[in-house]
Amino acid sequence: MEFILFLIIGGIIGWLAGLILGKDIPGGIIGNIIAGIIGAWIGGALLGDWGPSIGGMAIIPALIGAVILVALVSFILKKMRHA
Repeated sequence: MEFILFLIIGGIIGWLAGLILGKDIPGGIIGNIIAGIIGAWIGGALLGDWGPSIGGMAIIPALIGAVILVALVSFILKKMRHA
């Protein structure tokens, strides 16, 4: 059950990161989940595990990491389209 909660929280984090930046994440729901999980890893590596935690994910660092990831992916995709 914890794994399902982890996926749901990852999807919500990825979706929120896309909303904050005003960018769509490629891959829809799966892309949101992946962005949220990788964002949680990035945020945890950069900022540690502080703040509220749900489903094994520290929410604030995960959201910051997901925003960084979405910004980076959208920048790379934009550059690839112009090349």
